[in-house]
Amino acid sequence: MEAVRPIVLSIAGFDPCGGAGILADIKTFEQHKVFGLAVNTAQTLQTEDLFISIKWVAEKDILKALETLLNRYDVTAVKIGVVENIDRLKNIISFVHQKKAGIKIIVDPVIKSSSGFVFWNEQIEEKSLIEMLSQVFLITPNYNEVLQLMPSAIAKDAAQKISAHCNVLLKGGHNEEEKGVDYLFTKNGVVKFDPGSADGSAKHGSGCVLSAAITANIALGFSLQIACTNAKKYIEIFLSSNKTLLGYHHV
Repeated sequence: MEAVRPIVLSIAGFDPCGGAGILADIKTFEQHKVFGLAVNTAQTLQTEDLFISIKWVAEKDILKALETLLNRYDVTAVKIGVVENIDRLKNIISFVHQKKAGIKIIVDPVIKSSSGFVFWNEQIEEKSLIEMLSQVFLITPNYNEVLQLMPSAIAKDAAQKISAHCNVLLKGGHNEEEKGVDYLFTKNGVVKFDPGSADGSAKHGSGCVLSAAITANIALGFSLQIACTNAKKYIEIFLSSNKTLLGYHHV
């Protein structure tokens, strides 16, 4: 008989093509043999290459769903994806900690879709950002997102500043100078993750999949560095699974 699986929670949007959001997270969780729960933050209409519309779920409904699940299940780790704005993100994170003090929360800051749709139109206030970051275990921005979160001339400098408040995995998919090289910034230093395969192609929702894989590995008891290493191996298999924009999940 299989051992009882750790329970993890995705708080993210619904993507009907299944490449990103809570569907991608649940697929990733299942492959890692953790049990995935989900709370929907937005109903989108999109395909892998076209974003048509989004309808945000009311904050009170998100919090009610979180209360129901967190009261019932012993959730080990939480992954948060697209949320309407940073203030709502901060409120969601605070609520999760009220229900599960000290739980590890991984945030994938979805500011702009891979098809070009911008989710966060408001200017990010530094006070709200720092309040949010101080309650997060890990944030996983790409090079464009980290510069929107913490304006700087150099993405690595922005990630270094953020790491004073929480761990940062700076994803290298958008870095033409070091394609596929990721950097983990913590208060103890920086770890570089070189790509292990050059066979992959761009995939819709790859950021969602990577952060979900890290969340699953954290729930399984791995250290942050090992969780990032394992998740990078998983995402490279995902990116290499076919030549379309929709990847296949397998280990």
